[in-house]
Amino acid sequence: MGTGKATRRAVLVVGGAALLTGYWRDPSTQVGDAAQTPARPSPAPAAPARTAPAHAAPAHSAPPHSAAAPHSAPARARLAKARRPPARPGDPELPMTHLRDGRRGIALTIDDGPNPVYTPQVLRLLDRYRVTATFSMIGLQADAHPGLAREVAAAGHEIANHTWSHLDLAYLSPAVVADQISRATTAIHRATGRAPTLFRAPYGAWSPAVLRLCAQSGMTPLAWSVDPRDWSRPGVASIVANVMRNTATGSIILEHDGGGNRAQTVAALKIILPRLLDAGYHFTTP
Repeated sequence: MGTGKATRRAVLVVGGAALLTGYWRDPSTQVGDAAQTPARPSPAPAAPARTAPAHAAPAHSAPPHSAAAPHSAPARARLAKARRPPARPGDPELPMTHLRDGRRGIALTIDDGPNPVYTPQVLRLLDRYRVTATFSMIGLQADAHPGLAREVAAAGHEIANHTWSHLDLAYLSPAVVADQISRATTAIHRATGRAPTLFRAPYGAWSPAVLRLCAQSGMTPLAWSVDPRDWSRPGVASIVANVMRNTATGSIILEHDGGGNRAQTVAALKIILPRLLDAGYHFTTP
């Protein structure tokens, strides 16, 4: 699984706003295509008003009540304070957005699957270029496609818990958050024989309750640092340019194999993977 296991102590400085403002939403998440993005997209087949059916919406568009924009003065002040690590030993670990794995180490993360159309295509590409990735799986999807989940695990990839039905955890009670996390862990373990040790919050929305539950269940909270917004289908060239422009040593790249039509993502990965390897990067897992 690479040498990145020690990286679980790595945190992104902006993650600390979760403990200061009630919750932290990754600033890279933005409102997607209005024609496709309901108020609260979600792969869940039946969900509250802020969710949408599986694959019907971009997986990482922000809800209308997102945290203050990072360019506002209050937000800048909070982000400056967030540079401090947790105040006391034993405090919940903050979301990891960068690796510390030596020179040119990066991570590729694939969200919202497994999907019977796109996950096999992504797996073939990863095998071709000998790249190990982290798949953030939705419990409903793992439960519906256990063979695919097993195939991902058997290929040596890491699997992260991405909740049971991709709800926005920042708007849920601690009891519902716990249920979303535990049900996904059960589904992933049932399909693969593994209990995930990483957790990724849908929409990049972290709350104190989510971070506490991660700590209690022994899962490292995993965010990202490079978001090409492939879920919004901006075009293959846009996805490629975004990743190549923003990737640096320690980057955690966000892509998707579920949640909608991911043909652009697959096409972009065909270009991105060899380019990053040719640039001297090596892929590892958090």
